[in-house]
Amino acid sequence: MRALPRLAIAALLVAIPAAAVTVTVSAHAAEDPTPITVLTSDFEDGTAQGWGGRSAETVAHSTAQAHGGTGSLLISGRTAAWQGPSLDVLDTFEKGTAYTISVWVRMDSGSDNARLSVERRTGGVAAYDQVVGNTAVTSGSWVNLTGRYTLATDVEFLRVYVETASTTNSFHIDDVTASYVPALPIQTGIPSVKDVVTEFPVGAAITGAEIVTEHGQLLTKHFSTVTPGNALKWDATEPSENTFTYAQADPLMAFAKANGLKVRGHTLVWHNQTPSWVFTGADGQPMTATAEDKTLLLARLENHIRNVAAHYGTDIGVWDVVNEVIDESQSDGNRRSNWYNVTGLDYIRTAFRVAREVAPHAVLCINDYNTNVAAKRDHLFNLVSTLKAEGVPIDCVGHQMHINVNWPTIAETESMLTKFVPLNIDQQITEMDVSIYTSNSENFTTPPADRLLKQAYVYRDMFALFRKYPGEITSVTLWGLADDNTWLDTFPVTRKDAPLLFDTRLQAKQAYWGVADPSKIETSPSPSSPSPSASVSVSPSASVSVSPSASVSISPSASVSISPSASVSISPSASVSPSTGTSSCAVTYRVTGSWPGGFQGEVKIANTGTAAYSGWTLDWQFTGGQRVTQLWGGTPAQTGTAVTVTNASWNGNVPAGGSTTFGFLGSWTGSNPVPAAFTLNGATCAVR
Repeated sequence: MRALPRLAIAALLVAIPAAAVTVTVSAHAAEDPTPITVLTSDFEDGTAQGWGGRSAETVAHSTAQAHGGTGSLLISGRTAAWQGPSLDVLDTFEKGTAYTISVWVRMDSGSDNARLSVERRTGGVAAYDQVVGNTAVTSGSWVNLTGRYTLATDVEFLRVYVETASTTNSFHIDDVTASYVPALPIQTGIPSVKDVVTEFPVGAAITGAEIVTEHGQLLTKHFSTVTPGNALKWDATEPSENTFTYAQADPLMAFAKANGLKVRGHTLVWHNQTPSWVFTGADGQPMTATAEDKTLLLARLENHIRNVAAHYGTDIGVWDVVNEVIDESQSDGNRRSNWYNVTGLDYIRTAFRVAREVAPHAVLCINDYNTNVAAKRDHLFNLVSTLKAEGVPIDCVGHQMHINVNWPTIAETESMLTKFVPLNIDQQITEMDVSIYTSNSENFTTPPADRLLKQAYVYRDMFALFRKYPGEITSVTLWGLADDNTWLDTFPVTRKDAPLLFDTRLQAKQAYWGVADPSKIETSPSPSSPSPSASVSVSPSASVSVSPSASVSISPSASVSISPSASVSISPSASVSPSTGTSSCAVTYRVTGSWPGGFQGEVKIANTGTAAYSGWTLDWQFTGGQRVTQLWGGTPAQTGTAVTVTNASWNGNVPAGGSTTFGFLGSWTGSNPVPAAFTLNGATCAVR
């Protein structure tokens, strides 16, 4: 993966063993105490309360708007989108503490995407950490930006700030808070995963937040390998041409070396989290399948790999060389990415050839998701077989394993593994997590006990399967350390997920015991799940960097498998309601993550009328040159600026007062303005 970007695409039923087991160890998530608030700015005293501008913009108290009380902070006179309010938190935030930062934002006029970030400096060198990605904000209402931030390094400068993505319009902020929940010590008296599972190394994907304090202790106790989740991707290492930076990755690499952890490099080539300049020709236009553009793109690819792989040398023993190249909806199975459209399969050949030259010691992998789906598995097998026959040095197939509590079955997963045995190459589980959700419409305030039990059985059965193939599987990596920092909190919709072995307070869950000692899994207290919330939380996670990513897999229903590719055709319901011209809908459009050249969006359709929809088609215009590149929860079509999304087979029926949500990945250049209007079945919708 992915920061961005991965989620399971199907939700096929899997049997849960009926035999009771002895209750010997409690594995429920620890109950969070009351958060401790370290920062409050309510702007009720007539001052700016320490906030200032990042440049020459004006930051002043205002009574024109207020989220709570009578005052807010108005930021005006902006001449650049990055200008905005900033607050010094150097003496407030402590290294290694996970803070939840919340700020309410409202445009003074117009609309834009707002984002919340932290600027830090060490040795005079500035770095910028995004806490909340692009989020649609208008002048019509207040919008909350909430995310988590952990300072992982020593700094001499630390400021929280808010900016917008494209315009310089004035905006307000109000009711800013920062708080944390006191950490619990990790459990030292339980078995280490790496000591229990001896057939292959077990690792975790990490960010800077996982190498400090209790997180670092948990990581080194249980795991023997790490994967930098986003720090080695193209947007992090070469944001502009031939300008390389390793500020994100170097601290992770230093921690790994100091603690004897082996490192998987992720990833050298991917169609997401790749800056737009990579695919811009010498003429300044988007590349096409010309000989000139192909030569330039492959030269950029070779230069990138030679620099990044050489920078770490033998410190990285495994590389995900290319990531997510298969699209099973295509007759030939090849994803129609910019890489493929310009170079065909030569980008894969070039990437592996150069990686072998620069890192002859390393295991070189081709990595993809949903490889337990037969069509995708078979296309990947055929591609690897063809390339290896040509002499392309592919050493390994990576199976991401972003799954959920209902999908896939053990039989499907074993078929995935046995398919590649004849190729005589390594197989690695590269990004495993097990979502507690089986559809996009679910949203639990706390993880239901029966879902956690099912999750424990999934981890138990999957690891038991993996351990049957010790000669084939050479590594298993979980996509995260604990539930407090998971990309699934904002993907494919915003809600709190719990997909890993340890809970938000780093305590062992039943899932942990499913791996470490299945005899200690608790008996389920109830066979049914509580009803999910009627609405989905819109507070984005601080830890997700997207560009997610990303390619996506989703679980649309308990019985339907749907490919996440934007080109998948899904028949909508034949009947349509409401009738054209009747306004009975409201749309909430959010950008939940953004990276150079790309973004992730989420659209919620609310039925505000009195009659149910029996099918829907949503239309809008992109005015900034944006393109939808992938969509889940519907079938997209785009002609020029006009975008149309039709319901999927499973979410066309929306009752009065109900809602449905779909998500998508898009590309953008320069600006990413929010669509101004939406129509549903021809009727104009309210915009929230």
